[in-house]
Amino acid sequence: MASLQASIFVVSSSSSSSSKQIHAAISVPKLPSIRVPKVPNKKLRLELNTSDGYINTVPVEKNVDVRTTLVQESSSVSMATPTLYAILEAVADRVEMHKNIGEQRENWNSLLLNSINMITLTAATMAGVAATDGAVVGLDLASTVLFSAATGMLVLMNKIQPSQLVEEQRNATRLFKQLQSHIQTLLAVGSPSKEDAKDAMKKVLALDKAYPLPLLGVMLEKFPETLEPAVWWPKNQTQTNHENHFNGKVENNNINGWTEELEMEMREVVEVIKSKDSEDYDRLGNKALEINKVLAKSGPLLTGIAALGSFMGSSHGHWGEIVAAVAGALASAVNTFEHGAQVGMVFEMYRNNAGFFKLVQESIESTLDESDVEKRENGELFEMKVALQLGRSLSQLRDLAKKSSYSRIEGSPIDECASKLF
Repeated sequence: MASLQASIFVVSSSSSSSSKQIHAAISVPKLPSIRVPKVPNKKLRLELNTSDGYINTVPVEKNVDVRTTLVQESSSVSMATPTLYAILEAVADRVEMHKNIGEQRENWNSLLLNSINMITLTAATMAGVAATDGAVVGLDLASTVLFSAATGMLVLMNKIQPSQLVEEQRNATRLFKQLQSHIQTLLAVGSPSKEDAKDAMKKVLALDKAYPLPLLGVMLEKFPETLEPAVWWPKNQTQTNHENHFNGKVENNNINGWTEELEMEMREVVEVIKSKDSEDYDRLGNKALEINKVLAKSGPLLTGIAALGSFMGSSHGHWGEIVAAVAGALASAVNTFEHGAQVGMVFEMYRNNAGFFKLVQESIESTLDESDVEKRENGELFEMKVALQLGRSLSQLRDLAKKSSYSRIEGSPIDECASKLF
């Protein structure tokens, strides 16, 4: 019995010891609490374990603005496309409007010219018959009425100058078609920008101002003091920079297609345009203007004299009727020369040609005034455009610039115009 108790005691103590050992083995120490830092919105912090056991924290920028900028640019591009399509529809409508109104005013010119000449010649014939047949009161009164009507119609016709109105609409149609083609190219080639839409809008408004459709209130002055070149493009907002554009950096290099030789070539072309083309068209335009002024005054004056002579009749021995017949015939000739030869159209053509040379001159000067060569249009492409506008090849344009330079050195004027088109 004593041995059995002893064995139970041994087993009990070993079991107790074993349970204590197991408890010690599975006991886990309590870990300290770890606080995770808050990550800021604009920056990420990256922790790296280094070989020496230290933790290095590397800040990494999170570019949130890039996504916003891209969204804004995408929205700008997406809005520019429908805007250009809306402008394109308006331009196409204006092309049709100017074309139709041009045809209408061409009909005015021919109908008024034929009607006034028929009235004038009929009245002159009546006055001549009255002078040969003696005192015929009916013929004198009829010719007086016809001459008076012809005078009023001539005053109106000379005031509006239908042939000049037709030329205005022709030019407006051509320029709107040019703008229409430009917008279609922008939409077809690439993604247009908001600036492209603004530029197209400015061009439409500038053309509307240069070639108005109504006759009352906004009609262009048909008899100005001197010829003023037509301006159908928006004013250039580029400010002139009088510093040296190259600063010795591209003397032997080609930056964006521009070289010092090309810039000098463009400056010589501008000088030729100023001294020859613009000056010649100003002179010819002013001559056409003076001739048109004389003809516009002579026609109504002659028909007025004819009406007065016909009204006087045979009270002074048929001299009044003879004067009426002769003055009526002269009035018909003057009217035919003025509106049949379309002197007003010739003046408008010179005015638009002078505007074309002014546009070429301003485009070259504004390009050269850009101090940053990289922001300019490519030099080789720009040279080709200028050559095409002037109707020359690249070699002919360069020869013209050399000839202009030699002429200025020798002190003699150049004997060649820049343009071969007009």
